[in-house]
Amino acid sequence: MNEISSTTPHHPHTPALHLPRRLCCPVFGLLLGLCLSASAASWRVENIAGTGAAGRAGEGGPALQAQLNHPFGIVRGPDGCLYFCEINGAVVRKIDAQGKLTTIAGTGQKGAPGDGGPALQATFNQPHEIRFDRHGDLFVADTGHQRVRKIDFKTGLISTVAGTGKAGFSGDDGPATNATFKSPISIAFDPHGDLFICDIGNHRVRKVAMQTGVITTVAGNGQKAPTPDGAAFHGAPLLGPRSLDCDKAGNLWVVLREGNALLKLDVASGKAQHIAGTGKSGFTGNGGPAKLATLSGPKGLTVSADGARVFIADAESHSIRMVDLKSGILDAVCGTGKKGDGPTGNAAACQMTRPHAIFAEADGSVLVSDSEANRIRVIRPTP
Repeated sequence: MNEISSTTPHHPHTPALHLPRRLCCPVFGLLLGLCLSASAASWRVENIAGTGAAGRAGEGGPALQAQLNHPFGIVRGPDGCLYFCEINGAVVRKIDAQGKLTTIAGTGQKGAPGDGGPALQATFNQPHEIRFDRHGDLFVADTGHQRVRKIDFKTGLISTVAGTGKAGFSGDDGPATNATFKSPISIAFDPHGDLFICDIGNHRVRKVAMQTGVITTVAGNGQKAPTPDGAAFHGAPLLGPRSLDCDKAGNLWVVLREGNALLKLDVASGKAQHIAGTGKSGFTGNGGPAKLATLSGPKGLTVSADGARVFIADAESHSIRMVDLKSGILDAVCGTGKKGDGPTGNAAACQMTRPHAIFAEADGSVLVSDSEANRIRVIRPTP
């Protein structure tokens, strides 16, 4: 299943360095440590939800025995539960501390969105990503409905916070509920509580100031072109902004689906910085400089709490890749580059099928929506 295209989206501490007990010499040891600190051999993978079959069976039971239907956006909630949305299932689901899976929003059927009513009676149209705000309410990028929606966790009611439901590009500098989008596909909150949206079909990143409800464009000019390194991001092109995250300083990190690149939008300078990807599609450059590596249709990213690493769901290479920002090295931490389903254990040997979303946990692990394998996985750094 192909996601909506642009023409028709709490964090870990740095995993510990894992080195051999004995090294031939100090210089060799230093070099080896730099090379292996981010290697896939340092990670292990486990399944935490899904049987591998697409469906809805298993509701209310153990997550590992339940069917999923193309899981996409994933996040750890303030209550400690894991939440994810399903693009084909058209629901939002929860895994509690006991591993039980339940649906918390969506009927799974097509129909009117159902704003103003209970979230369980609402409908979604290809929901791509979910995020919690600082008040503990859940926001959903309801991409096919051309809206961003909010589930109030106190009342259980759902409402629209951005978008009219029609596709287009309009509404900047006015109420976000009067604005139009062309596939709002990824969302994130900055440290001030404002909402950022990847409006991928319009090749823009837009911002909703949550205190006023006013929407503006913060990056992109609508052109389908590469972003010049060092350009002012407000007026620079963005080629398919697919997913974004904010670091503690409020900087935006964006992966470009068609542009096959990772950018940092530095809020202090207002400049776009090229971090990874040559712009060409591929699965090359692992273990080398991130700027010289090729990415393949990246669909998700997450930034570590200390800002030291960025993880990328590189969907078309069926892998999770990581950029160490101190060394500038990119490596694959899970996946072989080939489509498949497992096995668990050594992450370097685990095949996946078009993972679309990831979320970095506080304990150093990374949650993965392995979308077309219909599983939720977790990759953990080896002690």
